[in-house]
Amino acid sequence: MQQFASLFSKLDQSNKTTDKLAALKDYFLSAPMQDRLWTLALFTHKRPKRQVNTRLLREWCCEISGIPDWLFEESYQTVGDLAETLALLLPENSEKQDNTLSFWIQYLTGLKDLDDLTKKEKILYAWSVLEKDERFIFTKIITGGFRVGVSQNLVTQAIADAFDMEKTEVAHRIMGDWSPDEINFDTLILSKNQLDDLSRPFPFFLAHPLEKELEELGTIADWQVEWKWDGIRGQLIYRKSEVFLWSRGEELVTEKFPEIQRMAEKLPQNIVLDGEIVAFENGSPLPFGLLQTRIGRKNLSKKILKEAPVSFIAYDMLEYEGKDIRNLPLQERRFLLEKTLSETSESNLLLSQSIHCENWNELKSLHKESREMMAEGFMLKQKNSPYEAGRKRGTWWKWKIEPLTIDGVMIYAQKGHGRRANLYSDYTLAVWNGESLVPFAKAYSGLTDSEIREVDKYVKQNTMERFGPVRTVKAGLVFEIAFEGIQKSSRHKSGIALRFPRIQRWRKDKPIEEANTLDDLKGLLEIYGV
Repeated sequence: MQQFASLFSKLDQSNKTTDKLAALKDYFLSAPMQDRLWTLALFTHKRPKRQVNTRLLREWCCEISGIPDWLFEESYQTVGDLAETLALLLPENSEKQDNTLSFWIQYLTGLKDLDDLTKKEKILYAWSVLEKDERFIFTKIITGGFRVGVSQNLVTQAIADAFDMEKTEVAHRIMGDWSPDEINFDTLILSKNQLDDLSRPFPFFLAHPLEKELEELGTIADWQVEWKWDGIRGQLIYRKSEVFLWSRGEELVTEKFPEIQRMAEKLPQNIVLDGEIVAFENGSPLPFGLLQTRIGRKNLSKKILKEAPVSFIAYDMLEYEGKDIRNLPLQERRFLLEKTLSETSESNLLLSQSIHCENWNELKSLHKESREMMAEGFMLKQKNSPYEAGRKRGTWWKWKIEPLTIDGVMIYAQKGHGRRANLYSDYTLAVWNGESLVPFAKAYSGLTDSEIREVDKYVKQNTMERFGPVRTVKAGLVFEIAFEGIQKSSRHKSGIALRFPRIQRWRKDKPIEEANTLDDLKGLLEIYGV
């Protein structure tokens, strides 16, 4: 358990990907076999069910710590995390133990059918033998609030590096419905799987943001121009009657999009397409927010499938009749793509249409219509370019539209995570609705470290109310918020949700009275939203 607690601490305190990757790799090479499996399960959201009510945990902590309820509550509001508060307030452990992570998880799952008194005895014993950092992890698992700042993609990479495997091979093995109670690490990860080669995607070719004038690219006739759709980049593989759909992050997402899987089975055998998974209906793209409702769900209901229909917009072909054709010029790959799609009539399979303009000025005018097309701008691809690996300059460019902006007033603040755990760095912004401020977005990025420290000082000096980890702050700071899209939302008090909101700049030059209004947001919604 101490080994896992040490890993958690390293991951939580670092913001460097290389450090996190090294810590994960070392852990997976040295941890007990079943701990490796449970660690993988925790990091991929396969967590044990909660067996103890958090109210009881608070009561038991107060009892053995000898503190009143009000002091616990004050401590919780200061710390902002229940498990951390408990770990700090509990007495030092009276005994030592060296049990594994998997032992303590099994210990917790064994509480399922016990009465509250017996559960109390079990929990108090665990608290008495665990070190403070171990108690923190143990209680995090109890409360179901276990989170750490690493992506599944990073965990997949760490395992691949540790055991000299292909990253896609690991990603394929950890997807699906598996349980640490029913399988071991060797069987899940290290044993040879005949589907590994069959499912393996190609490395994605990534475009650079356009960093020069269009005229510097030469003649427009040498370039294939397409809309840049707002979706999830994906590779669709159909080999030997098996379908695999991979995201750009090398996550296998086939099961999340059953309509694309069914459609792919109508394609010719042994083919790989590159394209975009897009929410799409009646000939038009839908907001990215609808696509997000499909992500992260274990079960897709008929309601979700109906409300968030998707299509695959194909813009390249990487394998044809079982042959790797990435070295062919784009225009030749495009010919095979158009031929294949013309012979496959499926409503969920679309061809990314080429845009034909006589000159760059004409394209510049059309670029202004991107939002009306529910697109992010244009992709510019040299017609004679091969399909390369990774991000290369020169042959593929993405020309995105400028973000939308709104000026908002900070009204709430919360402490961040990792190296910002002691600083108020997460903010809720509001716009004016008459004489009231209505929250419309949260922003976590965009300020420099020195600016964050300055805002943190302001929050501490101007806190009006406390609600757990959240502070209500006296209105006084204005920030320009940039975002990519806007849509209606019944889940937000403003009735509006923004796509990728972030702080573009701190408007020290603007008093709060000059921040934008809810009517301004609604105006943007009418023009650019849905």
